[in-house]
Amino acid sequence: MDLNQLSDRPGARKAGRRVGRGTGSGKGKTCGRGHKGQKSRSGVALQGFEGGQMPLYRRLPKRGFTNIFRTRYEIVNLDRLQSALDAGRLDAAKPVDREALVAAGVVRQSRNGVRLLARGELKAKLTIAVDRASKAAVAAVKKAGGEVVLAPAPAAPKKD
Repeated sequence: MDLNQLSDRPGARKAGRRVGRGTGSGKGKTCGRGHKGQKSRSGVALQGFEGGQMPLYRRLPKRGFTNIFRTRYEIVNLDRLQSALDAGRLDAAKPVDREALVAAGVVRQSRNGVRLLARGELKAKLTIAVDRASKAAVAAVKKAGGEVVLAPAPAAPKKD
C-alpha cells in the first residue's frame, strides 16, 4: 500500500451544516437560532447564568487556598523498592539515590525530591539517599540491615 492509496473509512468525515443558505435548505434565515434575544446574537456566554437568580458558584462559600510554593515530593514505598530489586532494576550493593530510582523506573522524575514511605516490606540491605522519609520507613530499612541517608533541609530564607 502506498501513501496515495490511503483514504478515510466511509462516514469518517462529515461535512458541517451550512447555515444561512436560503429558506429551502431548512437552516436558512435565522440559521436555527430562533428569533431575536441574547442567544440569537454572536459572542454569548451563558454558562452559570441562572435567569437573574444568584448563581450557584456565588451562593456557596469559598474555603481554603492553594499554596503555589508547596514542595511536591515523589513518593516511593518499600514494596516498590523491593519489586525493583527482585526484577533486577536496582542493585542492592550500590547506594540508591534519586538518579538510580529514575533509571530503575521507580519514579518518573524527581520534582522537588523523593520521600520514602513504609508501605510493604523490604528484605534487602540497602543504603537509600532520599530527601524525606517517614519514621516507620526508616525503622523498616534499619530492621532489614540498611541505612537511610536524608538530605539536609533547605535553609529558610532570611528576612532583612
